Amino acid sequence: MANTIPQMYIELAQRQPNVPVQLSKDAQGDFQPITYGELLKEISIFALGLGDFGIKRGDNIGFISDNRKEWLLADLAMLGIGAVDVPRGCDATAQEIAYILSWSECSTTILENERQLKKILDVKQGRISFNSMSLIEAPYANLRSIILIDPPSSQIAEEARQAGLTISIFSEIMEKGLSLYKNDPDFYQKEAQKGTRADLATIIYTSGTTGEPKGVMLSHGNFLHQTEYFPYLLEVNSGEVFLSVLPIWHSFERAVQYILLQAGCTIAYSKPIGSILMEDMEVVQPHWFSTVPRIWESVKDGVDKTIRQSGGLTKSMFSMFVGIGKAHAYFKNMLYDQLPKFSPRSRFVDISISIIPFALLTPLRALGDALVFKKIKEKLGKRFIAGVSGGGALPPSVDHFFEAIGILILEGYGLTETAPVISVRLRNHPVTGTVGPVHRGTEVRIVDERGNVLPAGQKGVIHVRGPQVMLGYYKRPDLTEKVLSKDGWLDTGDLGMFTIHGELKIIGRVKDTIVLRGGENIEPLPIEQRLCESPYIQQAAVVGQDQRYLAALIVPNQEVLTAWAEENDIPFNDYPSLLEQPEVKELINSEINSYISIKNGFKPFERIYHFALLPSPFEEGRELSAKLDLKRHVINELYADQIRQLFEE
Repeated sequence: MANTIPQMYIELAQRQPNVPVQLSKDAQGDFQPITYGELLKEISIFALGLGDFGIKRGDNIGFISDNRKEWLLADLAMLGIGAVDVPRGCDATAQEIAYILSWSECSTTILENERQLKKILDVKQGRISFNSMSLIEAPYANLRSIILIDPPSSQIAEEARQAGLTISIFSEIMEKGLSLYKNDPDFYQKEAQKGTRADLATIIYTSGTTGEPKGVMLSHGNFLHQTEYFPYLLEVNSGEVFLSVLPIWHSFERAVQYILLQAGCTIAYSKPIGSILMEDMEVVQPHWFSTVPRIWESVKDGVDKTIRQSGGLTKSMFSMFVGIGKAHAYFKNMLYDQLPKFSPRSRFVDISISIIPFALLTPLRALGDALVFKKIKEKLGKRFIAGVSGGGALPPSVDHFFEAIGILILEGYGLTETAPVISVRLRNHPVTGTVGPVHRGTEVRIVDERGNVLPAGQKGVIHVRGPQVMLGYYKRPDLTEKVLSKDGWLDTGDLGMFTIHGELKIIGRVKDTIVLRGGENIEPLPIEQRLCESPYIQQAAVVGQDQRYLAALIVPNQEVLTAWAEENDIPFNDYPSLLEQPEVKELINSEINSYISIKNGFKPFERIYHFALLPSPFEEGRELSAKLDLKRHVINELYADQIRQLFEE
């Protein structure tokens, strides 16, 4: 049995050298294959080049790149010689990259292109401030060497050299490795055999804007726990094609790719852009597709838009058959015991209730498939088996829509700290409304505020213990101790409950991190702190879990706002009526847009799209804890109506 990810890949490449492992586009936009055997040789060559470059076992190597064929090659090469990669996507800000590479003490970094190099130089040369990262005294103190996948211009390369950086090109490393490969073709295999399951494989940083991101340390064993189980759970077979669109550096997509390698599958790279994605679906004809809820939602919205534009009989017929499909799916789930049960329920009663409606609806559902749904499903390809959804909760409306038209989506649950999968719906027994049973070999318990373990059907905080749980946060034992107990239990900060059959249902979140439908992880505290710098805002709570965008509950500073209204002759009878005035809403909106902006270090998806003004401040013991921290799950319950209205369009 393999003890590291590279050992696993070597075994697969030796067993099926001629099976395609990657499908990636060439300059003309055509998909070109590379086999397991061919990729192994390229990995071996690059590993030799890295070794000659000075990379050694235990080194932390930065890796700033988006999805491309070189990513997997470089990743497996680094891991094979015992290095630790520190990945991030090209959407990372200059401040984030500076923090991640500096805190990880990376002396060498692989960059996709000169735009990423410019981000490093902007901080290194003082063109962009680094003051917000308080834990780093001198950014890039250890950084010496840069390897660029795409060659840079001579101008920026010279600027980098003047800044004390050695610039090398990816192809140059490959050329050097090739010259060494002739005399030592087994170098990579020999180095890979030195690795153990306990070895650190990667440091993946959680999102942070004006605060410090946390580096999650994941071992080879953390990932292998996923690869040794999930291919068989999902019944994935060698040669089946997965379409990849999510950022490969993210823990979800990265684990998926390792799982696919274990199964001997083929990975085809696309982009999460509607027109490109659907065109690639038609060309590649994938068996599987893993993505975040936002993509599934956009597919549904695209179908809805097409039907609306068609109008007339087509629209009416579509709506009718979707309604029939949802009813058919409900009674089918009841008949086959695929509805979540949080308390005992008679199977005899369920069968008695469901069997006749199911039988009556089946021919109508078949008619809908022939007339309407078949055309939609063909857009995903004739070989399509199922989609895997992760990185956030799948909206029930989207879940029910695809179930109604006969497209199987297997929703999973996890977090970066668990590499990341904890559970996923079963392919042959998908229990709707849940994220399936817990991963084999993993323990999950639901606890109340006092730490008492709760039975099925009761809501509490999800704790996880198992081989996929992280080693800790890099150089932050203080933060590790807050979430990881001495006996190995990880406090996920998520709320959930078990069905009586052991499926897990996610209710919400206790911890601060907000995950949008696109999979973006957002720490709300820096946003709230910046909002409260406005003289007109006393308190703020950012919301948006599992939504498309962020919104906020705003408690204005009553004294300052009232004075402003009087000075500007804004009429009002009392304070609540003042908050309804359009001038006040314009003022607060202007303040929000002023403080939460790209120029202040925030990303576009961290923008506050809508807000609600609250007349009364948050109080200790109600919305606030004894430490005056926001009790987010309480706020979500107390202001459920206001929050719902913020996301109604």
